Amino acid sequence: MKAVVVHQHGGPEVMEFVPNFPDPEIGEGDVLVRVRASSLNYHDVFTRRGMPGIKVPMPLIMGLDIAGEVAAIGSGIEGWSVGDRVLVDPINRVEGGLMGETMHGGLAELCRARAHQLVRIPDDVSFVDAAALPVAYGTAHRMLVSKGDIRAGDKVMILGASGGVGVCCVQLAKQAGAEVVVCASTEAKLARLRDIGADKLINYSESDFVQQVYALYGKPSRRGANIGNGLDVVVNFTGGDTWVKSMRCLKVGGRLLTCGATAGYDPKEDIRFIWTFELEIRGSNGWQRSDIEALLQMVRQGRLKTLVERTYPLTDAMQALSVIEDRDVFGKIVVVP
Repeated sequence: MKAVVVHQHGGPEVMEFVPNFPDPEIGEGDVLVRVRASSLNYHDVFTRRGMPGIKVPMPLIMGLDIAGEVAAIGSGIEGWSVGDRVLVDPINRVEGGLMGETMHGGLAELCRARAHQLVRIPDDVSFVDAAALPVAYGTAHRMLVSKGDIRAGDKVMILGASGGVGVCCVQLAKQAGAEVVVCASTEAKLARLRDIGADKLINYSESDFVQQVYALYGKPSRRGANIGNGLDVVVNFTGGDTWVKSMRCLKVGGRLLTCGATAGYDPKEDIRFIWTFELEIRGSNGWQRSDIEALLQMVRQGRLKTLVERTYPLTDAMQALSVIEDRDVFGKIVVVP
């Protein structure tokens, strides 16, 4: 089969298109999936570079999000047939492991998955839309819906709003009835975020987002008439030097939601804001199968847009991941073998 393979950690140059990589072998409980679409995530950048404490078997086919058709079925499987349209939950919740990190993923023509990882794709949802969902949209759904307790009337600011997780957060917060503030680095990205529902726009490359929040909602205070100033929620999965700044934007009892740290996982901390303003720091780790199923129904019903920026052929997967690494993307990037 054709596949994109990494043999060692490093930059984009370590990704190699291989025209004759061995086909996967399936056994009991396995399903062979003919890949029709595989979306990329910033997690794939971390996998290619190498992550402290995570051992990645080499050679490796990356790609966490996989949508396709059942091509073959191992023994001991019921309920699935060759030709079924399926989405693979990237997390193996029984034996452990993650597609595209601890086992081969979707940047290939074929992929082996466990039968219990399969989620049926409705007939009116495309492979490309389905592939865009699990990691980015699933993470957003769990963070905002399952963990974040976003409510009607909340003032919610989303950092990194133009990426895959961010564009889903914007849509979910609007569906909940929140007032949504978005931060992005260009006017073009901000205009597109406004088109999907953002109420307030902040260009963080031109001004300090903290001062912009103060201008919009007042500087948070513990006392007096200003106690209601600030934001109810900040969604921050960038970390780095935005972490303490995010706390400075929150009103008394505000919530800081996080599901990652693309700009640095060990930022300077200032716990005075946490106790002084009685802030809640809520972590959200990944997604559950129920998040994926809910998202598929939302896409089918037209209540959620996957916002796929571009699709690439398998031969250009290296370029596709570089686009994500350079943050030159709005929404999702999908590779179509």
